[in-house]
Amino acid sequence: MKALKTLNPYFWKHKLLLFYGFIFIILSNFFNIYKVPFIGDSVNQIAEYKGSGFNPKILVNVGIIIGSSLLTGFFTFMMRQTIIVASRRIEYELKNKIYSHYQEISITDYKKTTIGDLLNRLSEDVVAIRMYLGPGVMYVANLIVLVSITTFYMLKTDVCMTLWTLIPLPILSFLIYRVSSVISRKSKITQKSQSAISTFVTDSFSGIRVVKFFAKEKFIEKNYSDKVRDYQDKSLDLAKTEAYFFTIITFVIGLLNVAILFIGGQKYISGQMNVGTIAEFFTYINILIFPFSMLGWVTSINQRADASMSRVNEFLDMKSEIVNKSSEISMITGDIEFKNVSYTYPNTGIKALDNLSFKIEAGKSLAIMGKTGSGKSTIALLLSRLLDPDEGEILIDGKNLKDHNLKNYRNYIGIIPQESYLFSDTIENNIGFALEKPSHKLVEEAAKIADVHNNIQGFKNKYETMVGERGVMLSGGQKQRICIARALIKQPKILIFDDSLSALDTETEENILKNIDEKINNTTNIIITHRESSAIRADKVLHLTPLNELELAK
Repeated sequence: MKALKTLNPYFWKHKLLLFYGFIFIILSNFFNIYKVPFIGDSVNQIAEYKGSGFNPKILVNVGIIIGSSLLTGFFTFMMRQTIIVASRRIEYELKNKIYSHYQEISITDYKKTTIGDLLNRLSEDVVAIRMYLGPGVMYVANLIVLVSITTFYMLKTDVCMTLWTLIPLPILSFLIYRVSSVISRKSKITQKSQSAISTFVTDSFSGIRVVKFFAKEKFIEKNYSDKVRDYQDKSLDLAKTEAYFFTIITFVIGLLNVAILFIGGQKYISGQMNVGTIAEFFTYINILIFPFSMLGWVTSINQRADASMSRVNEFLDMKSEIVNKSSEISMITGDIEFKNVSYTYPNTGIKALDNLSFKIEAGKSLAIMGKTGSGKSTIALLLSRLLDPDEGEILIDGKNLKDHNLKNYRNYIGIIPQESYLFSDTIENNIGFALEKPSHKLVEEAAKIADVHNNIQGFKNKYETMVGERGVMLSGGQKQRICIARALIKQPKILIFDDSLSALDTETEENILKNIDEKINNTTNIIITHRESSAIRADKVLHLTPLNELELAK
């Protein structure tokens, strides 16, 4: 299970808790086994003094057995309070690490996978890993310690019977080794099927309006049913393989009991062994039954954890091509220059920009127009450094954008994307999202500039109105204006409208652009649009032509 080796640093970090847990494992198993000779002695005492009245030694043995059982229970509790707590802490750290990595990977990486798959790695996969970190580690360590202590006591009692009862264990280990590889393979297949369900459900819920528009509910239900049935088949196939473990273990335990009964019975008949010793061996085996019966389950969850860790590592190994090389904090004025910039989308191979150059001074405005596919939105993505150009360079205030502190730079830009995305929260929190703790006054001022304040005042709960998932409770125009207010609240030095005025009437559009000119000073405006009414206020206009049309023209 190579993938699980990447968890070793977490074990080392929580080594103190795990060390205490191991000590408690030793103590709990020691007292669990310590009482067994007293059980055997009590059986002998009962057989020897039958009908002879009260035997105080039996009472002492009973006290030792009860005391040992209580200590076993206490140290078992402490074992879980250390090892399981350590596993929960590692789970917390791992989830934070994965979520943090979600923030770091580029949008190109997001396009390589699905939201459902990403969610599954953060939830189902991490839970499977945690089961290895907690029960997986605890039960394996417990079994090793228990077998070691039990073997010592069994050998001390009778070497011959110990050897005969322990012979099946190597066979058991071999069978587990053979079945575990099959479980690992089937676990990976099952996890992929689970991810497919998560992806499908996410898509169908996000697109519920489209589903209802086209009356495709039955179609979606059928597809969902097919995916769930596929997961069911794979899960049952995995469960069937896992069931072999319990069958094997039950069979081996049965052989052990037969061996004790046969060998012990012969020795008892020949006078070499008393009945108490036979009772001891039955007790030893009964103590070993549960840990060995758990061995199949533990191996199964460890194999699942290995499959899940492989998926998590695959994601964590993604390295974003957008790397922040600077920690310098500096002012941004808003000078923009593209020098021979080219960009090709890696997923599709489509060349969006080829050798593009233009310049705009701080505080000026540039309208970018062109047909669909001409690369307008690509410019917005490059300017916000969600993408890096393949060739050429982008200069901000005369300095290559790649050399700017990315976080510092993004604090100075505001972008309103084509898709008006709102979080499932209040209007106030959506507008104030761009700032750490914005005052209500700032939120209201931004809403006024975006010409949405009067609409908000008309709502029952005003700025505390919940917008619903993705802003479903609002109209397209209202969502767009709230997105504009969200970009304006931090008074950006570079403001990018990525075709984000299309849902507005020309009067509202004119009001917003006029408010920006009057109330937000020295902002460099990039207006990507299809409308001439949006471009007419700009200082410069850049017309783009799709590259495929240029190729056809040639």
